[in-house]
Amino acid sequence: MRVDGDVGRLRSEADEPGWEVDPDDDWGVAVVATVGRQLKLRREAVGMRAAEFGRAVGYGEDMIYKIEGGKRIPQPEFLDRADEVLGAGGLLSAMKEDVAKVRYPKKVRDLAKMEGQAVEIGVYECNIVPGLLQTPEHARALIEAAQPPYSPDNVERMVAARLARRSVFERDPSPSIHFVLEEAPLHRQVGGTMVWRQQLERLLEVGRLNSVTLQVMPTNTDPHPGLDGRIELLKFPDGTATGRSDGAFNGRPITDPKQLRILELRYGTIRAQALPPRESLVLIEQLLGDK
Repeated sequence: MRVDGDVGRLRSEADEPGWEVDPDDDWGVAVVATVGRQLKLRREAVGMRAAEFGRAVGYGEDMIYKIEGGKRIPQPEFLDRADEVLGAGGLLSAMKEDVAKVRYPKKVRDLAKMEGQAVEIGVYECNIVPGLLQTPEHARALIEAAQPPYSPDNVERMVAARLARRSVFERDPSPSIHFVLEEAPLHRQVGGTMVWRQQLERLLEVGRLNSVTLQVMPTNTDPHPGLDGRIELLKFPDGTATGRSDGAFNGRPITDPKQLRILELRYGTIRAQALPPRESLVLIEQLLGDK
């Protein structure tokens, strides 16, 4: 629980950016408040003062009060250590899963939930590498480029949320996932040469998975129906589906079968016009070899 090897130094807010509670996230506020109350009850039941408990788990007294008051999201390691110190018998450790979700914005949690249930996922992205394929460094560079800029805490929260969605690749059985990326963003060295190379290597790694089909839309090609923005389609085990496109239906999520057929037609046309998967991976390999 120490920081940077500084023996005896207790953790403060500066050591944990991105772990504040979003006051507009009602579910998240309720979860963290419940954990904080349980933590305080357990601490008082064993007769420990906040400062004493903080020293035992490696946190400053102010941080303990903020976690107990539902103002800070406790890290998983903190809950494990607190469970041990307070003899909670696994009660506090059991809260880690819900607490971890609180850190991610609600809209990202909702998207991750749908991706976790889908049996088929299709994504076309025209301006950037899709979030599911981004490395941590690439994601951070993109998020930090926003204007007006996000606070450091929010940058870390958004990066963590984006990376958490990658668990979809580890599902068993795996969903069928297909991506179409424009070639132009693959030439943009977001974050510098090393970050860019790592991102291309990540694309190759994911593109070689049995459950994934990755295609690149070459820059030197005819116009296609994806030029007005991103498209995402998700299909579920019960035969239902949902989709969203920046250039259709005001960009809102849709479930109406007639509207979904329009998105499926557009996405199918894009896939047919893009390079085949093997040629797409060769193109990415060539980009890596040119630098």
